[in-house]
Amino acid sequence: MGTKQDRRSFLKMSVTSGTGLAIGCLSLSGCVNPTKTDTTARKEKKMNEMIAYCGLTCHSCPILLATREKNEEKRNKMRTEIARICKEQYGMEYKPEDITDCDGCKTEGGRLFSGCKKCDIRKCARQKNVENCAHCSEYACETLEKFFTMDPDAKARLDVIRSAF
Repeated sequence: MGTKQDRRSFLKMSVTSGTGLAIGCLSLSGCVNPTKTDTTARKEKKMNEMIAYCGLTCHSCPILLATREKNEEKRNKMRTEIARICKEQYGMEYKPEDITDCDGCKTEGGRLFSGCKKCDIRKCARQKNVENCAHCSEYACETLEKFFTMDPDAKARLDVIRSAF
């Protein structure tokens, strides 16, 4: 069995290995339908740009994609695949039914995956009331630097945000 990894490791692996496509997900980026209202298009664009506190992009999270899947059979297959990858790649023991709905780590009163609930980066950012870690006066702290070793792209995203102010 592999070494235990946290949710962020799984999400990083899922994004970089194309797991979303392997489990039948379609990327949501760029999916603005020109026939939709401006309000709907703006909401979709906002979701496409949803950056987690740590710099991960929520729109490519396989758990979020499974949550948004309308077809129950396809959603169940996606959750089965997520649980399999968690076990094989990261030694995380999840059953498909453990892969609960999640609306993103910034959700207010909505659905939240258990791994998101336990995330130290999320807890810290919420306590400091920052949009993401780029807005923190302690950026980049030791916890975040450790995370960046697993996901340098998250650091790059947050660095761009930080450079804008």
